[in-house]
Amino acid sequence: MAQTVAIITPTYKAQDTLPATVQSVLEQTHAQWEHWIIADDGFDYAGFLSERGLGDRRQVFLTSGGIGRGASVTRNVALDQIEAPYVAILDADDRLKPQKLEQAVTALAEYGIVTTALDVMTTDFSHLRFVGDGRDRVLTAGEHKWVSLSMDSMILWDRRRGDGRYDPTMSNMTDLELLLQLYRTIPQSYHLGTPLHDYIKRDGSMSNGKDVAAGMIASKREILRRLESGHYGLGAADVDGVSAFLRISLEAEAAYGAALAARPGLLFEDHLQPMLAAARA
Repeated sequence: MAQTVAIITPTYKAQDTLPATVQSVLEQTHAQWEHWIIADDGFDYAGFLSERGLGDRRQVFLTSGGIGRGASVTRNVALDQIEAPYVAILDADDRLKPQKLEQAVTALAEYGIVTTALDVMTTDFSHLRFVGDGRDRVLTAGEHKWVSLSMDSMILWDRRRGDGRYDPTMSNMTDLELLLQLYRTIPQSYHLGTPLHDYIKRDGSMSNGKDVAAGMIASKREILRRLESGHYGLGAADVDGVSAFLRISLEAEAAYGAALAARPGLLFEDHLQPMLAAARA
């Protein structure tokens, strides 16, 4: 019997982007899903989608309990109520490729965490680059970021084997922080190298704005501190692997402003990847 996947989508002023996100769920080849749409802005997304012919009985609508409480709090509201064995994360401006759930569910039969490569796009769905593309492979916590070097919102996991909650005290990197929680009890993940998730790069995420950079740096330092204090209970090789990645990523953050000035529009991933390759050479 096919397992149900609960897809979590936090929504805040998402009227312009959510229809495409929901359409991508409706087009999944794996039909046994629940789409949890949690409003963080008080808006009636159920009525909104119904009016556009995008309503479905498998959709579940909740509220974060406030306005602008943030994606972490909003996702946790759903995680506290979901009973389905599998969970997937889908932001309100991203899309799933049609076979994402089908391929991920197949892998989840053996592995407790599944990640997928990304098709990174502009807001009008123009392709920018892939992240994590290549062969399918088994990864440990220490290996994951060296393959999927940016953005971990594409994960799916089996809550019977590992569980966690998003940390609302962190401004950035909450997807990686959650993933490290899951690795506590799930020693290996399975990475699908086919880009099965459309990740939208917003203008703010394509620059080195002061607030964005400061939040990223602070969050990376906090995860590094937690790793090295034994917070996640990972083995030495995994701690070393994630820590090495974060240190290089922090070096990349420090140099990104100058690199972006020299090459306007430079993606952070294109800036970071050669530094990672040099470290492994």
